[in-house]
Amino acid sequence: MPRPRKPRFVDASPIVKRFQPHPFYSRKREEVFLPIEGLEAIRLSDYEGLCQEEAAERMNVSRQTFGRILVHARKTVAETLVLGKILRIEGGNFEMPSRGGRRRRRGRGGPF
Repeated sequence: MPRPRKPRFVDASPIVKRFQPHPFYSRKREEVFLPIEGLEAIRLSDYEGLCQEEAAERMNVSRQTFGRILVHARKTVAETLVLGKILRIEGGNFEMPSRGGRRRRRGRGGPF
């Protein structure tokens, strides 16, 4: 039996939960799912410029786990850009801070 996953810490909900190529093209597009902790990994590493050790500490995971989350998230984003797919940001196993400073459990799984 595998070890249960530790929830990852995420600072806030995503502002946008879906990206779509220009709707000019009428054909049906595939959807690709990015877990919320994947978006958080991209935000910490690429947007805030943190090294993997610092970002992993903020998400409460090991550096190796952070690296795996980041690689998967970057591949998902690249797939949507290159192939013109719809990107949906949802699901995962994460916790978010509450207003009182304590973290609350939010993730419910999703497609992963």
